[in-house]
Amino acid sequence: MRVIVAEDQGMLRGALSALLDLEEDIEVVGQAANGEQALDMIQSLKPDLCIMDIEMPKLTGLDVAENIKQNNMACRVVILTTFSRSGYFQRAMKAGVHGYLLKDAPIQELSEALRKVEQGGRAISPELALQFWEAENPLTSKEQDILKLIAQGLSAGEMAKQLFLSSGTIRNYVSEILQKLEAKNRIDAIAIAEKNGWLS
Repeated sequence: MRVIVAEDQGMLRGALSALLDLEEDIEVVGQAANGEQALDMIQSLKPDLCIMDIEMPKLTGLDVAENIKQNNMACRVVILTTFSRSGYFQRAMKAGVHGYLLKDAPIQELSEALRKVEQGGRAISPELALQFWEAENPLTSKEQDILKLIAQGLSAGEMAKQLFLSSGTIRNYVSEILQKLEAKNRIDAIAIAEKNGWLS
């Protein structure tokens, strides 16, 4: 896979590029010192992936990711950051970022993440995923339990028996779940929760 590394700290950029180049299936085709340079390289070199820091001069990594999405470019973006703020993470997800990893992760973890992303998957640092899941999941633990049972195909009556609640209470919970997730129906609610990792 052809990769661009965008990082404003020269030493880190060089070290990261050198380590990734040692992997048989990864070729670093460009190094960018700021977001504007990264965007130019993505347009001219057409890499498979771009590894980017968030905080960079001229354009941030998130600005570049949003630009890539708006212009339907094929390059997939992996954010490499020291920032674990949920606001950044939410913006990154909306921008279609495929990876969100911490800078102190081992190089082996990064190269495995790049392979996963290249194959169409997502790669998010477990520490970040847990933190954002806890911060952003709007469902209570009881609502999550009920949604899991809905996903298993149980009816309101069956859920009521299993959870020792009345059918009316189950229906109230389901209504609350749909409202919180802004879901049209139960199937939509399951899809939204699975997409955000709230059913794991």
